[in-house]
Amino acid sequence: MKIGLLGSNGFVGSEIKKTLINKKYNFRSIHRLNFEKYVNYKFDILINCSMPSKRFWAKQNPKKDYIETVEKTSFFLKNYKFNKFIHISTVSARCEKNTVYGKNKKISEKLVKNNDNKNLIIRLGSMFGKSLNKGVLIDMLNSKTVFINGKSKYSFTNIKWIAHWIIKNMKTKKGLIELGSKDYIKLSSIRNKIKSKSKFRGRLDNQIILNKEKYSISSTEVYNFLREKLREKTN
Repeated sequence: MKIGLLGSNGFVGSEIKKTLINKKYNFRSIHRLNFEKYVNYKFDILINCSMPSKRFWAKQNPKKDYIETVEKTSFFLKNYKFNKFIHISTVSARCEKNTVYGKNKKISEKLVKNNDNKNLIIRLGSMFGKSLNKGVLIDMLNSKTVFINGKSKYSFTNIKWIAHWIIKNMKTKKGLIELGSKDYIKLSSIRNKIKSKSKFRGRLDNQIILNKEKYSISSTEVYNFLREKLREKTN
C-alpha cells in the first residue's frame, strides 16, 4: 500500500510520519519543497495535514488563509491520484463558522466530501505533544495573556494518540469524524492548576469534541504534559 503524507513537517504531520515509520509503512513525505514531484503519482491513501492551523493569522490574512486552505486542498484533489483522501481539519469548521478560519476549513471539507463519499474528514480539537510551541497551553506556561475567555472549554488530546488512531483506522473509516478526548477542561482550571499568572481577555471559545463514538482518552492527560514542561523550565 502506497501512502502520501501532505504537510509531513507540521505538528500533526510529523507525528503521523513517526507512526508510519514505526509501523513500517511504505509512504512518501510531501512538503512545500517537493509537492510538485508527486503530481500524478498513484497513492492508495493520501493524508492531507497541510492546512494552516493559525486562527489569528487567518483573521489578519484572509486571502492567504483561503489560498493555503481552500485552493491548496482543491489542487491536491485535482492533481494527485489516489483511491482515498484523508483530510485533517478542525472542530473550528463547526464551532467557528462565522470566522475566516472556520469558514475556509468548512469549504475545504465540502471539496473533499464532494470528491468521493469514501473519503475521510477528521476534525481535531486542541492537542498537546513534545513539539508543541504555540497556543493557549504555551501561553499559560509562560504566564502570558490568553486572548480567549477563561471559561472556554477545550477537549485537549495527546497528538501521539491521534496519530495512532488515524493510521489504525485509515483503511476502514469514512465520512466525517470529530476525533479527540471524551471530556473537556476549562482554561481557567488549567491556569489555576499550574499556578500560572496568565490573564484571560476575549470571547468564549469552546473547542469540544462532538461525536457518536466515545473515545477512552481524557483531557486530564494534559496535566502530565504541563508538569513535564514546567520541570524542563526549572532545570
